[in-house]
Amino acid sequence: MNSTVFVVAGLSALVAGLAAFALSRLAARRGKTGLPLVGTVLVAAGLLALVTGWLLTGANPDRGEALKTGGLAAGSVVALYALWLNDRKRQVEDERQVIERGRQELELARADHDRERVADERFARAVELLGNPADQVRVGALHALTGLARSRPYYTQTVLDVVCSYLRMPFDRTNVDLRESQVRLTAQRVIEDLLPKRGTAEPERYNLDLTGADLEYFDISERVVGTLVLRWAKLHNSNSLWGSEMLGSVWFTGAVSHGILHAHHMVFHRKAWFSGFRARGPVDLTATEFLGPTKFDGARFHEWLRFGTEPGPAER
Repeated sequence: MNSTVFVVAGLSALVAGLAAFALSRLAARRGKTGLPLVGTVLVAAGLLALVTGWLLTGANPDRGEALKTGGLAAGSVVALYALWLNDRKRQVEDERQVIERGRQELELARADHDRERVADERFARAVELLGNPADQVRVGALHALTGLARSRPYYTQTVLDVVCSYLRMPFDRTNVDLRESQVRLTAQRVIEDLLPKRGTAEPERYNLDLTGADLEYFDISERVVGTLVLRWAKLHNSNSLWGSEMLGSVWFTGAVSHGILHAHHMVFHRKAWFSGFRARGPVDLTATEFLGPTKFDGARFHEWLRFGTEPGPAER
């Protein structure tokens, strides 16, 4: 009789527990999370009673062994519930971390966008100030562009293009404006500062277009340049390219050097075109390497031109 009561009670609790599990999904949508626990308790109690009652139906039943076996069955259900609960907590934590990472990435993207917008505004403002009639304002604009290129390296080529464009503007040397000369010297130093130094591992390749530019004391010694265009440029006094490395083509076509041109120990990796180049002062090409096609068609050198490996007069 007692065993039958255990079996009936166990079956009832087991059915009720399974029903609780079935309703747990619907309840979860309404924000109720207690049904899985209720179902676990009912199923565990049902298995305890059912297994115990079933073992008590035999001849000479051992009550202690029956209760022990029923307890193991109930404990296994509780253990499974604990594993499920831990897995559920882990899933919830993973979802929370995913949401948090998404929020952080969104904030970083927004911050990057704001920084880019500020950088674009700084660039536009600096370019606008290059047209200011006050020389000190133009110098400040050039320094602002330099700072922008250093903080945002992807702006470097654009800044170099703007500075080269400024140096290509007409400049009347017969009526020298000392203030404008200082602005132009600052622009030339910007180019020198932004070009990578020779010997830098995997240097960036920046191009310079100085077609028709009027340059004085232009110095890019020991710098790495991509393509250098100096077509019809006017080089006054002392200009230095010594020790520089030209990764792209170099064009001196129609350029005029009115002073000494230091170009020793240079490396030309590609074309080096000096067609129509006129040198009214000395040109030192000592120890310079021409690794690509080179032309001096129509070039004129009014003073000395030094090739070879021995140091020229400028180095003695």
